[in-house]
Amino acid sequence: MALTREELEEKEKKWLAPYSIKSGESIGRKSREANDGRMCFQRDKDRIIHSKAFRRLNEKTQVFIAGSGDHYRTRLTHTLEVAQISRDIARRLRLNEDLCEAIALAHDLGHPPFGHGGEEMLNKLMQEHGMHFEHNEQSRRVVEVLEKTYPNFDGLNLSFEVLDGLIKHQTSWDQAEKKFETSAHLEAQVVNIADEIAYTNHDIDDGFRSGLINIKKLAEFDIWKMAMSDVGKRYGKDLSEEVKVSRGISTIISLMIENFCAQTEANIKNSEIKTLEDVVQHKGVLAHFSPEMDKMTGVLRKFLYDNFYMNPKVYDFVKAGEQKISKLFKFYMKNPSKFPGIVGDEDFVVAVKDYIAGMTDGYLVAEFKKI
Repeated sequence: MALTREELEEKEKKWLAPYSIKSGESIGRKSREANDGRMCFQRDKDRIIHSKAFRRLNEKTQVFIAGSGDHYRTRLTHTLEVAQISRDIARRLRLNEDLCEAIALAHDLGHPPFGHGGEEMLNKLMQEHGMHFEHNEQSRRVVEVLEKTYPNFDGLNLSFEVLDGLIKHQTSWDQAEKKFETSAHLEAQVVNIADEIAYTNHDIDDGFRSGLINIKKLAEFDIWKMAMSDVGKRYGKDLSEEVKVSRGISTIISLMIENFCAQTEANIKNSEIKTLEDVVQHKGVLAHFSPEMDKMTGVLRKFLYDNFYMNPKVYDFVKAGEQKISKLFKFYMKNPSKFPGIVGDEDFVVAVKDYIAGMTDGYLVAEFKKI
């Protein structure tokens, strides 16, 4: 017999850690809605996956321009990998898997075309009008305002816990220096690290697949040496480069997850965290790697930045995309009558920003060609 929502919530209370967020104890939503058979964060996940913004992630750049290769990550496949890693970690730490997954699925909904280069260009353009652009803030705007699928409210009316996870999303790339009055809940902190684990490792894979990263260079890094030692013990040394890289990346993901879980559990114990209130009032981040792992992954990320993200074969395409964003933005600002988007109550510049940020790579190029 199928379990009711109430029965599922009761099972959750018995299983989850006392400092986790329980679905039945959610603060709620901006617009009140009647309960249905789904738990709170399950409903959030469903709404995110069925949103138009989520579908557009499939045609947005992660590192390589969307459509430039069948096996390179897009913003969508990156999102799915973050969600999968988030659930794995949440299960191990007895945190709320559904909440972690919902935040992970929504964390890049506001990302513009052409990756972080597109974000930097939109921010520069908005600063010229006394404003700014940051994709985490835009993700929240997407789910609170821009999605229009319900008759009685704008956005998706997600729970406040998911919204809090979006606004407090921090990685080495995202809002790294930003300070918040209270800490993010542990589920949000898990997604922050899952994002770093995902992009660090899938970018190695994409870099190797493209020929911009070779296995000899990877062999210089301590974490790669650890992974190769494990791979050799498990599979032997007679492996093709492709299989060796694949198994190496899988092993690094496991090493990072295990280190993160062990360090986070130690932090929770040492800080005497007993309740959710203890988490949000704690000064600093509870969920992070050990200093040794943080150092190893930091060196690897710097290598990726210097040799992959800034490689002309990647960087030049992103810069070309930035210029298209700039010219299209300025064209709309000078020719409001030719703007095809919807202008709401906000300034016209906000409408232009929202329209361009929502574009896929291909759609932006098509619109650029029209002008």
